[in-house]
Amino acid sequence: MIERVLSIETSCDDTSVAIVDRSGWVHSVVSASQDWEHELYGGIVPEIAARNHSAALIPLIEEAFKKAGMNWSDIHGIAVTNRPGLIGALIVGLVTAKSLSQSKKIPFLGVNHLEGHLLAPFLKDAQYSPPEDFDYPYVGLAISGGHTSIYHITGLGEYKVLGATKDDAAGECFDKFAKMAGLGFPGGVRVDQQAKNGDPTAFEFPRSMIHDESFDMSFSGLKSAGQRMIEQLGPEMVQERLPDLCASFQEAIVDVLLIKLARAAKIYRAKRVILTGGVSANSRLRARAEEWAQKKGLRLVIPPLRYCTDNAAMIGYVGALRMARGEASGLELGPSPQTLATDFR
Repeated sequence: MIERVLSIETSCDDTSVAIVDRSGWVHSVVSASQDWEHELYGGIVPEIAARNHSAALIPLIEEAFKKAGMNWSDIHGIAVTNRPGLIGALIVGLVTAKSLSQSKKIPFLGVNHLEGHLLAPFLKDAQYSPPEDFDYPYVGLAISGGHTSIYHITGLGEYKVLGATKDDAAGECFDKFAKMAGLGFPGGVRVDQQAKNGDPTAFEFPRSMIHDESFDMSFSGLKSAGQRMIEQLGPEMVQERLPDLCASFQEAIVDVLLIKLARAAKIYRAKRVILTGGVSANSRLRARAEEWAQKKGLRLVIPPLRYCTDNAAMIGYVGALRMARGEASGLELGPSPQTLATDFR
């Protein structure tokens, strides 16, 4: 019986390894960031990401065992992200998982990165556990640099995509605006920091598709509006008004996300709602979402930051659940830059 897995996450630029029980208990999770290397280029360079995964992965596996006080005799399976993501980065994790699976004679399973985010609220450790009444069904907003989607989740493997961005993801929009404003990379957290001292009504930015009855979103127009505003103001005025600019730009993104989430919660009569993915770390989004949920009497669950950003714990939890019901992958499994058609309804 599969009870505990070692999990590997290398879908983008963070290398992460965890040891997780089927109950969601995280015995250890260790990660290595590459931000300092990619900052020079203003964004993630896939070749550099893959190379750094190769260097970091085995030491992280050793560290995860040490932190958990365990060894291979305690592990019943291996879970690894194989989709969606950067192909070169995914290959590193997938080949490592296959090699360990063969050498240790235990099964492995490829996991969808987004499924990990959708089930991240169920994770537990000494500092965090979800509310006792948190369970299926719920509406989830998954927001990151590569994905912005709204789902209706009714059980393991039962995910209906209600809507998604038609162009740029919210995290990508944050990062590109930060680059244009001279804040560097990673951009989202720096925009958030600047915005704390700014006026969110100082500048007018568009909120695309907010009156559209669908749950779909669009952020490309907002990105273009941000670029035009920065060009009109000029370098000196941008620096002088940077907190106001960031607060106003951030508010536009938060407005769109929450309007769409609120519509989904209403239509599906949801009592429980989650925010997940790297952008759910945004302090303004969290504060306004909590205020909205309290006003509407909804149970809002947002995982702690360590489980919102890309991490192996969420991959391990999905892997443990799926492997416990008999699922496993074969050596022919390959990486994919996209979600498979069968992953979501």
